[in-house]
Amino acid sequence: MNSTDVIDCLPEERQRSILALLTEQGRVVASELARKFNTSEDTIRRDLRELAAAGLCKRVYGGALPVSPASGSLTEREAQNPERKQALAACLVKLIKPGQVVFIDAGSTNLLVAQALPDDLNITVVTNAPSIAAVLAERENINLILIGGSINRNTGAALGAQSLRDAANIRPDLYILGVCALDVEMGLTAFDLEDAEFKRLVASQAKSVVTAITNDKFETTAPFRIAGTDILTALVAEADADEQLLKSLCGPDVQIHRAV
Repeated sequence: MNSTDVIDCLPEERQRSILALLTEQGRVVASELARKFNTSEDTIRRDLRELAAAGLCKRVYGGALPVSPASGSLTEREAQNPERKQALAACLVKLIKPGQVVFIDAGSTNLLVAQALPDDLNITVVTNAPSIAAVLAERENINLILIGGSINRNTGAALGAQSLRDAANIRPDLYILGVCALDVEMGLTAFDLEDAEFKRLVASQAKSVVTAITNDKFETTAPFRIAGTDILTALVAEADADEQLLKSLCGPDVQIHRAV
């Protein structure tokens, strides 16, 4: 079935075609789908609700977005695009200056950032991720602070009331923010409510905020909003990330750095 044709079809066929369009276009709009499939917007909204309930898309106002690929556990995410993430990490560490207090939160790319920190960089690293703390524990040039709390196994982070209390007393020079998805309307999003709350708190207190994002997270979304891209000082993108897309997502005030 050609997803560009105006068609009458069964609900299952229509939903498969909607998913195909979502993959092709990066987003779908309910009013446009209603015209394309010669049906009502209520019918399309029901289709999108059912697809979202099955975890196949994310409902947003007026339509739907793809679900971010970063929905799995930390172990699963570590196995996704490791070479691309290593390139992002190598680019990001160049933004860190000696003497800074750097908050590195949980995430598969951020773990690689910790591994890529130069031996001669004298900094203080704060983290709520035990895996990142383990990488840095024996590094003599790094003063390490581990935020406590209950460990969320999916995010690999300490979250909850204790972690929020601890983080509230820290004003980092640089916050390396791990995000699950980035969309122009939804902004920066995460798959866990407490994780999004924690990230929002640290970002609000940091002097500068930077994130590194693989191409497959652009124009996707996750259930819980962290903030808009206006909180970012800089974004590290892959070498082949679309220039116009980056401008539309980030605006003129966010510095774009490209991994080699």
